[in-house]
Amino acid sequence: MSETFAVDPADDLVARSLTPHVALGRVCMVVNPLSGGVGPGAAEDARAILADYPLEAEVIELEAGGFDAAIAAALADRPDLLLILAGDGTAGTIAASVGPDGPLIATLPGGTMNMLPKALYGTTDWKKALRDTLERGEVREVSGGDVGGHTFFCAAILGSPALWAPAREAVRHGRWRLAWLHARRALRRAFGGKLRYGLDGGPMRRTEALVLITPLISSAMDVDGGLEAAAMSPSGAAEVFRLAAHALFDDWRHDPAVATRTVRRAALKARSRIPAVIDGEPTLLGHEAVAAFRPRAFRALAPRLDAEGARA
Repeated sequence: MSETFAVDPADDLVARSLTPHVALGRVCMVVNPLSGGVGPGAAEDARAILADYPLEAEVIELEAGGFDAAIAAALADRPDLLLILAGDGTAGTIAASVGPDGPLIATLPGGTMNMLPKALYGTTDWKKALRDTLERGEVREVSGGDVGGHTFFCAAILGSPALWAPAREAVRHGRWRLAWLHARRALRRAFGGKLRYGLDGGPMRRTEALVLITPLISSAMDVDGGLEAAAMSPSGAAEVFRLAAHALFDDWRHDPAVATRTVRRAALKARSRIPAVIDGEPTLLGHEAVAAFRPRAFRALAPRLDAEGARA
């Protein structure tokens, strides 16, 4: 269901100022009310916010089974800005399909983990992110990566520690028994096999896990430098437990068992299917996979953030 409306710029009692960094005339917003971070009523709330600005705006409410057609219709109208309020997987898929030559994209926080929205907007409040984008947004070139047919814009965790993701989410929601069950399963798998990887055509090495981090969230990477590759190499059970604790509660990238370097391509092999978490979404890859850096994935409209992720 969609509705198009416009605000008269001359109506000073209604119209709020738009960002001076880019011309916005027509915007389209797609809303998935079934997403965990959205809920019913979001489309009407979005229309109310957009009505405050001198824009021609359309809000499309996604319905089950009609996602592809709705997105195609939104892009066919060639909006200046495509706003996406949906789950992490849906938002990432749309951004990847639009690509660097499509309209500006704003992936508002409507999912569970909200990795990409939080990296771009520094908040999980989609209404705040929407207003900040419209009023202070700047064009940002977003790079990313591909692995095994999956696109990511923040990070890909590859190998047995990826199995800790369900436990981490259960802890986040206070479901301690479920967290313990997931943790036991992950620990059994952690000792079950190693991941072999080769970086930029180099020799194959063994590791517990390889994590590929994009410049969007890496403090050590330039926007077009490549991916930050972090190899986890615990020497025994004690190190596996420590890495597990870091995966649940802390930043494992600062662990002494983690070594990092910059790469543009990585080859992966394992005896069984490779567990992975792609931008917060758990999945299984094949026995072999290739990861590659995408220097220009899409163009985002987002306010400039400071080093702590707050609005600058």
